[in-house]
Amino acid sequence: MRLGRIFMNLQHKTTLLSFLLSAAMVVLIALVSLYFFRQFSLDTAQEHVRSVAEVVRVSLTESMRNNVIGDRQQFMQRLTDIPGLLTVRVIRGVEVDKQFGAGLASERAEDDIERQVLTDGIAAFRIVGESKTPIFRGTVAFIARTDGEPNCLSCHKVADGTVLGAITVEISLSALQRTAITTIVIMIAIIILFGVVFTLLLRWQLSLMVQTARGVQKVVAHARDGDFSGRLEYHGKDEMGQISADLNSLMSHLQHDLGAISRDVSRLMQYELQGNTNLITTTTEMVEVLLEVAQFKQAVEEDHSLQDVYVRIGRVLTNQFWIEHFSIYEVTASNSHLRPVLVDGETEADCRWCDDKILVRADACRAQRTGHVVQSFQDAYICPCFVHSPESKQMGHLCIPIIHSGVVGNVVQIVVERKHGQLYQLLQPFIQVFLRESASTVEAKRLLDTLRESSLRDPLTTLHNRRFLEEYVLTLESSTRRRQTQLSVLLLDLDHFKEVNDTWGHDAGDAVLKAFAKLLSAQVVRSSDMVIRYGGEEFLVILQGNDAAFGVSMAERIRAAVENLRIPSNSVVLRRTVSIGVANFPGDGENIAEVIKKADLALYQAKEGGRNRVVLFQESTASHAAEA
Repeated sequence: MRLGRIFMNLQHKTTLLSFLLSAAMVVLIALVSLYFFRQFSLDTAQEHVRSVAEVVRVSLTESMRNNVIGDRQQFMQRLTDIPGLLTVRVIRGVEVDKQFGAGLASERAEDDIERQVLTDGIAAFRIVGESKTPIFRGTVAFIARTDGEPNCLSCHKVADGTVLGAITVEISLSALQRTAITTIVIMIAIIILFGVVFTLLLRWQLSLMVQTARGVQKVVAHARDGDFSGRLEYHGKDEMGQISADLNSLMSHLQHDLGAISRDVSRLMQYELQGNTNLITTTTEMVEVLLEVAQFKQAVEEDHSLQDVYVRIGRVLTNQFWIEHFSIYEVTASNSHLRPVLVDGETEADCRWCDDKILVRADACRAQRTGHVVQSFQDAYICPCFVHSPESKQMGHLCIPIIHSGVVGNVVQIVVERKHGQLYQLLQPFIQVFLRESASTVEAKRLLDTLRESSLRDPLTTLHNRRFLEEYVLTLESSTRRRQTQLSVLLLDLDHFKEVNDTWGHDAGDAVLKAFAKLLSAQVVRSSDMVIRYGGEEFLVILQGNDAAFGVSMAERIRAAVENLRIPSNSVVLRRTVSIGVANFPGDGENIAEVIKKADLALYQAKEGGRNRVVLFQESTASHAAEA
């Protein structure tokens, strides 16, 4: 019934529109016709007046020639017998009165219009009388002319162009008015008849379109609710028939293909479709989630650190699933305990929603121990480690384990109000898609961090080692050239370090190296600078964005600090000095390897010069080293 009302309204609107257009056309044509008929009537009346005036002028002239001018009133009276001609009156001009004397009383100017015409000789026309019986009045001047026949100056002793008099003619417009009205009425009747026929034909033609539109809307309404079984019954061979056939074919394809797509996508997401599920809505939501997951996966793969990945997972939980309270736990490599890495959006925060015993016993966490999703919306005490406090009394939890290589690597705990538990159980498959897609990246970054830390750091001093420099050197060179800056390279060597090992043993030597590494880290505090154990007792300091002068200044500060350093070891306090060679990139070499060699030459010069000093590389330094 609702569909019927909708489309009946459409038919009514079409009929009303057609009627309004026809009415507008009728009004427009009536107005235009009235205007043009009026103009035509006025122009006709004006010509009629001029014709009567010309007849009177010729008649009066002939009467003067024949000396019968005294009978002019009878002639005027006979003119009024002409149908439509109401009044014909002659007005004598001043010059005529001067020459022939005053005329009849009826021949005097009666109003301003006649007097104005006698003055300027310009004809005046106007409509007078009541609106039901309009009268057209015209006053036309008689002007003396030498040209034409008869010649006015043959009788009148006046100059050429003098106004001799005027004639006022009044004509009834009733006949013209009736003719105009009759014509307009006939035209309007024809237009109305045409409008009615046109509206009926249009309504009949639209009825087929309306029927098809009803069917389309009904089929689409069912399809919007996930039912693609609707079909159109129109079997015509016109465009409506083609639309019906195409829509029926589309519904068949959707019924078959969309169901298959939905099942495939749900298997991909591990989401169980319900029997009354709207396939369009559900499939669209799943595809949108998969698209977001693909973008999310690319983003986490490009994240710099593992902590960046955890923060990104937290943003997904907050922004896309409206989760305010959550915890992300990391299971240690030994599977012995859990470590919170993100709690309610805070990094490295303390446990807030679980008992602290999971921090020392990973198997106390039910989700970690079983590898299954654990939720407390039906059983509030399913996991004894969830904190049951006044704050959490109305809260429930959903703990999702993330599997890494067959074992639980992370646990994501979602804490929401218990009244929202059913919603988040429905959202669980969508959340798990994000977590599963991040699992491989988290596992890879954890493994990579472990391997890189073990391979790129010196185990004794915890400084970066020579291998780290080899991996980073190309990036360092290109960034320096791109920014068009410089960097200083300091090569440091502890003086007489061998005698420490020989005299006090290798434990004392290790203590000296650790203390020296700690001192260097304290002196070189910018995150962009690097301290590297280059080998044995040799260390390398790289200062980015600085020239050789700054490098020498920093080297001198390090040298003085080492000279004042006291290193307790067993029962003795050791003191050492350091020799430092300084070179500059790109000033002293085309690459950093060459610059390190130049710094080594400067270091050699420092040792040759008595140790415990700083030497800046110069070409003379290279020449001296070559001679040695």
